[in-house]
Amino acid sequence: MRIMSLALGGCLKAPPVAYGLTEDTGGHIAYVLGAARALSELDGVEAVEVVTRLFEEPALGPEYARAVEDLSPTLRIVRIDSGNRAYLAKEALAQDRPAFTAELCRYLERQPQLPDVIHAHFADAAEVAQAVRERFGIPFVYTAHSLGRDKLKTGLGGDLLAARVLEEERAIGAADAIVASSRDECERQLPDYRSAAPGRIFRLRPGVDAVPSTEVDRDAAKALIAPFLRDPCRRMVLAIARPVHKKNLVALVEAFASSPSLRARANLVILAGLREGLADGGEEQRAVLHGIVDAIDRHDLHGQVAFPRRHTQAEVAGLYDLARESGGVFVNPALNEPYGLTLVEAAMHGLPVVATNCGGPQDIVGEIEHGLLVDPRSPAAIARAIEDVIATPARWRAFSANARRNAPAMSWDAYAAGFATLTKRLTDRTVALRLATPARLLLSDIDNTLTGCPDGALRLATYLRRHAATTAFGVATGRSLTEARRLLLEWSLPEPDVIVSSVGTEIYWRDGRDYRRDEDFRQAIENAWRPEAAGAALAAIPGLAPQADIDQRPFKLSYFADGPDVAAAVERALERNGIEARVVYSHGRLLDVLPPNAGKGAAMRHVTRVLGLPCERVIAAGDSGNDADMLAACPGAVVVANHDPDLARIAELQHVYRASRAHAAGVLEGLLWHARRGSAKRVLDAAA
Repeated sequence: MRIMSLALGGCLKAPPVAYGLTEDTGGHIAYVLGAARALSELDGVEAVEVVTRLFEEPALGPEYARAVEDLSPTLRIVRIDSGNRAYLAKEALAQDRPAFTAELCRYLERQPQLPDVIHAHFADAAEVAQAVRERFGIPFVYTAHSLGRDKLKTGLGGDLLAARVLEEERAIGAADAIVASSRDECERQLPDYRSAAPGRIFRLRPGVDAVPSTEVDRDAAKALIAPFLRDPCRRMVLAIARPVHKKNLVALVEAFASSPSLRARANLVILAGLREGLADGGEEQRAVLHGIVDAIDRHDLHGQVAFPRRHTQAEVAGLYDLARESGGVFVNPALNEPYGLTLVEAAMHGLPVVATNCGGPQDIVGEIEHGLLVDPRSPAAIARAIEDVIATPARWRAFSANARRNAPAMSWDAYAAGFATLTKRLTDRTVALRLATPARLLLSDIDNTLTGCPDGALRLATYLRRHAATTAFGVATGRSLTEARRLLLEWSLPEPDVIVSSVGTEIYWRDGRDYRRDEDFRQAIENAWRPEAAGAALAAIPGLAPQADIDQRPFKLSYFADGPDVAAAVERALERNGIEARVVYSHGRLLDVLPPNAGKGAAMRHVTRVLGLPCERVIAAGDSGNDADMLAACPGAVVVANHDPDLARIAELQHVYRASRAHAAGVLEGLLWHARRGSAKRVLDAAA
């Protein structure tokens, strides 16, 4: 496999990268390089090329005028000379695009082998990739990084932003697949574009490489901020972001200034790009830099705020460590953050965070559990959250421990495995269609049922591919469509023929390379559903807290519950208020309220009717309480060896096969057992 990654803007070079060197040299370059390196190290990947513009700008460095920069035997940066050797900011790139595209096509004509796929970063690169596809037939994947429609709704950006949104609309409609980082981007932002199709949207979590101790320079970090601070031993409130309005850095200064507690016990350290002076960069950068300095002056924060002009990556790593050692916190107060790699970086250093509740940080903080989410438009709320973390030692220690334990799962290796699987699907000329009447259906939960053991997942995937002519594959999960497909990609499991998502409240059927929602099932469960009344009835129950907005679905109210007694209280409250609903409690803390005729069991019965299969030909597998109704109703039920205690009663039912193996190996064991038993029964029935 050969992969080309295409990124036109910013200063892209081999690490270390001078992030903030220009307004367009931001986190997307860490993404491009991290993904490319991980892909280049995969078995079966022959070469990865990162293609960008060639320019000569002495003030930025000589590297950007090199046509080829080798990073490893299988990874290199290729710079295309469009004929215009000036550095161009994002807004000026459009004029250079036709010449760049023509020269890229000439470059490809000279190559002995073409790439199998192009990964286009931002809509401008997607337009180039579309032209290349028309010429050479190479499919392309689009990653937006930051979408403009949300910002346009606020009234910011004017004609330039409106043109960008139209460009994004074209890119979303043209791409063979779209890879995004956060659920907010996949499930809210992208679907807001008319050309978006859910089956072409995939979520792959970016990774962060662990920083070797030799690249962490605490002494240099101390020296970097020492000239600014009267008492450098105070707790550190650290922020790292480009100086643009959406990063909301001025509001962070205002939040810090408004809190007597923070002013008494903490220092604020802000790394806002690289600059020689406040007059550097474009109009937006200058406005943000002046806003930060003005806020420091107005609130007399001199001696408590460090605002250095330059920094190295070793110094940044050192600051993360110093912030942790001081008992401090990392803050991302962005008005909207598409993902938030700095939050993962902070976690790798064991540093708790306070982050915006708008965009990707909901996913990161929800999965790592190392901090608090906050309304970025409220400086008072930002200040309270920072105070809460640094003034509560037990909470700070719990967040730091979670960071150390959970951050390593955010790896580029998992991203690369998912991207490689997606690429193989895009380049596979034979697209398997759903079987009209398969011999059997495997319908399995995902988390800790299919996932958990790579060897077992590989064996099950191999079996399903070999028996695709007779065995349809479906999943039934509490996750959304996007999240279900992310996990299946990361674990290299096949595309399901049917996805039952959101705890059995949504069904999606595979239709070629897309998925279509089952509207008949939607209509069947919506009539008896009273979500507003249910939410009001449960609002005052102690020990019950709503999950994040992104986890709420049209037919699912999701909560955190402090134990089974709370789940019982929920059922009583619904009954007392005359509200018909199904309550699903699982994993010792998750509680979902569904329409009375929804759930995995109801969805399974609907799927079998559509397929024309008797229930005896369905094998349903699970591990937790939200699988209980499906397993109880399925004659071919399988409970994997690693099942939760809340499935103990179901596991004892006579029709349930209790696998001796865990995770996907247990699913395969149960599938084979039920298949053999079904074959034997059909032979006996025929003989009788």
